[in-house]
Amino acid sequence: MGYRVGVDIGGSFTDFAVLNEQTNQIHTLKVLSRPDQPGSEILTGLAQLQQREGIEPQHIDYFTHGTTVGINAVIQQRGVRLALFATDGFCDVLELARLKIPHIHDLFSRRPAPLISRDRVYAIKERTDRHGNVLQPVDRQSVITAIDMARAAGCQGIVVSLLHSYRNRHNEAAVKAIIEEVAPELLTSCSADIWPIIREYERTITATINAYVQPMVIHYLESFERALQTMGVQSPPRITKSNGGVMGVEQAKSECVQMVLSGTASGVIGASFLASACGFDKILSLDIGGTSADVAVIVDGQVAQGNGEIIGDFPIYIPSVAVTSVGQGGGSLAWIDNQGVLQMGPDSAGSLPGPVCFQRGGTQPTATDAFAACGMIGHGDLGYNAVKVDVAAARAAWQPLAERLGITVEETAETAIELAISSMYGDTSGLLSRFGLDPREFWFLAFGGAGPMMGCFLARELNMKGVIVPPTPGVLSALGGLVADIRNDFIRTLYSDLDAMLADSLATEADALSQRARHWLSEQHGAHMPFTLHYSADMRYRGQSFEIEVALEPEWLTQANVSALHAAFDRQHQQLFGHFDAGAPVQIINLRLVIASPTPKPMLNTLATASAPVEVSKQVSAWIDGASHQVDVVLRASLLAGHHLFGPVIIAQDDCTTCVPPGMQVDLDNFGNLLITPVEAN
Repeated sequence: MGYRVGVDIGGSFTDFAVLNEQTNQIHTLKVLSRPDQPGSEILTGLAQLQQREGIEPQHIDYFTHGTTVGINAVIQQRGVRLALFATDGFCDVLELARLKIPHIHDLFSRRPAPLISRDRVYAIKERTDRHGNVLQPVDRQSVITAIDMARAAGCQGIVVSLLHSYRNRHNEAAVKAIIEEVAPELLTSCSADIWPIIREYERTITATINAYVQPMVIHYLESFERALQTMGVQSPPRITKSNGGVMGVEQAKSECVQMVLSGTASGVIGASFLASACGFDKILSLDIGGTSADVAVIVDGQVAQGNGEIIGDFPIYIPSVAVTSVGQGGGSLAWIDNQGVLQMGPDSAGSLPGPVCFQRGGTQPTATDAFAACGMIGHGDLGYNAVKVDVAAARAAWQPLAERLGITVEETAETAIELAISSMYGDTSGLLSRFGLDPREFWFLAFGGAGPMMGCFLARELNMKGVIVPPTPGVLSALGGLVADIRNDFIRTLYSDLDAMLADSLATEADALSQRARHWLSEQHGAHMPFTLHYSADMRYRGQSFEIEVALEPEWLTQANVSALHAAFDRQHQQLFGHFDAGAPVQIINLRLVIASPTPKPMLNTLATASAPVEVSKQVSAWIDGASHQVDVVLRASLLAGHHLFGPVIIAQDDCTTCVPPGMQVDLDNFGNLLITPVEAN
């Protein structure tokens, strides 16, 4: 009997999803995260699975893991001290960055200081032109001088980013060879090896973030491997990637930037799998944990991809799931500013000390405490009995803020909820606008520990079609890692007009990308794995400054069908911006290829059909929408397909609580999903 395990480490809880390959059953588990001892929560969880479910570590033959070690290092700016080796005369690339300010509505907004300060940027004498021709070979002495200066400055790693290396990486490779010869102790990241894209800043900052987190990622992964071996897990672990796929540990060690959004992507992939299996075509995944709310677009089972996602204060230009992250979660802290105005977040109580009502040392009220004070949670244990909710403690924590504001505890707590929802509303609206989408056509798929708790309130403000709460929403991210496909991205910069001259080389360029992708899959994961290839291109009208990604059919490339490519770009431009120009010349900047190899997927269990009315566990008093209500509390385990409920209602289960406000209703589908819709919509 074999098992496949997916693990997701969040700010408050670490989630496990285990698939029994013989019975096709999924076991789930939550344990408290240990930010003070990273990785120990995995060993704790494996021990509990062995004790409770009889799952022996040696029987685990597939193990995936989503981690936040990379993103946390960037957000907290706790990476290593780096040097940058740049082409002589082009050493200000990180200082110049891009002209736009971080917050366009704040006239005092300032760009963050670069991760590599200007005094640690060293000039290398060399030059490659824009066509990839080497005009000046690397001057060895300039590299040695730069190494000596980097050592003297206490640098622990080096980023090599030379002009036009996306066209020809020869000079970067030559610099790296000298570094490895003279200073092998310094980890080196070359920009063309990490992600060979046009535009110097985008390529340089991506390589910089890779090098910035690399030593701690390597240390984490090596410790992780040793711990699994100690427990008896023989299968080599895989790591979820920012693009929603998985990769081996060795690739993760060298291409650390590919796993910066590892944990976030797992949740989106889990939502995508569930939406496809249950037949929902237009979904916004809503993953709310202890620290943040993450929203992504899923249409027909396909996750929207993006480039330039912001990590902390810095963008990374690798393929990744297009996620909007808001600093509002169940652990977001409430505070009153100098003007006497209540604020929420972005600081979070995390797992330690956590919300006040979790009784783990927290003293400052959080969003979770707001729901507890309003009576919407606290009607059972959470986190598979990992925590008990103390409603009295939550109310006591809100009392000082309520007195300062001159309103009741319930009013203060509800105001905090409204502030958190308002913050989510603004960023989610921006994501919908970015892709030209109408929220009335979309469902929220709410998961994470706080997604079902807050999802209905946000959906109501956005005028969404409804909210879907899956059977085990608290561990959907772990399930996402379990079902994620093996996947890798490849790119080739063409920077050419879409004309007859390009048509002659399109098939050749596409075939070269295909050969690279097939070689990678065979080398990393085996020669006989099934796979699919998905082509796209970054395109623009000539004269535009930035591109949009357009999906391409393979035959358009092999047959050099320039008119089909032009028409596809026009359609995409029309959808995003409401207009197109069929007569305007078009350029292809980058040709992209994604290779994906599917992993086994579990079959979803169906729910028995209800033959009796819903059984109400108890009634409680809850403060919702500015008034006190008598609210039914229903246990999720008692609900069957076809059951129907009207809000306000509270649905309690082991891993989360679903809060349904007045004016909404709940239906159970055959898969056990809660389908929550406005009453007037039916």
